[in-house]
Amino acid sequence: MSRKRIYYLVFFTLLFFGFVAALAVAVPEFFKNRVPPISVVQPFTFVDQDGRTVTQKAIEGKVVAVNFFFTTCKSVCPKMNNNLKPIYEAFKGEKDFVLLSHTSDPERDSVPVLKRYADSMKVNTQQWIFLTGRKDSLYAAARHSYKIDDPNNSVASIDDDFLHTQFVALVDQQGNVRHIYDGLKESELKEMEGEIRKLLKK
Repeated sequence: MSRKRIYYLVFFTLLFFGFVAALAVAVPEFFKNRVPPISVVQPFTFVDQDGRTVTQKAIEGKVVAVNFFFTTCKSVCPKMNNNLKPIYEAFKGEKDFVLLSHTSDPERDSVPVLKRYADSMKVNTQQWIFLTGRKDSLYAAARHSYKIDDPNNSVASIDDDFLHTQFVALVDQQGNVRHIYDGLKESELKEMEGEIRKLLKK
């Protein structure tokens, strides 16, 4: 190989690595592992604790923590929602973050019941929203949009079906479900808090 070719080879090799280094500094996200989303939030229509219709448009461009509970639950649900309270407090007033808590027992958890529950939580229901709706739509959202319950758990009759899950889904600004956390484990929700901060900076 001639000296000239060696020179050009070395020159373009250095140029390439220089470009890569500059890109890494200027756009660090470019080199992060791009893990595909767990799922994508599908269109929905539910009703909040104030009787207002809430659709997927309400969360467009926002980071969202999503869970399912029911107000008469005495085991998993109170602990999960109490564990979510520090998340609410950490991002209280942050316009680009919201919590969505769906009931899994819409027959009992009517709008007035959810209103009383929300009041008992002492939260701003513009930022922590409690939702009810059709049972089949709620369960489809949990199992297919947010992936916090196995779709195979469904039974032939929706009347006989019951959803009881402790998991919390984290949705990014593009409507992608990025992570799922155990709502009974404070350590996992602390991780979620850190991930929310990262997403809000993007």
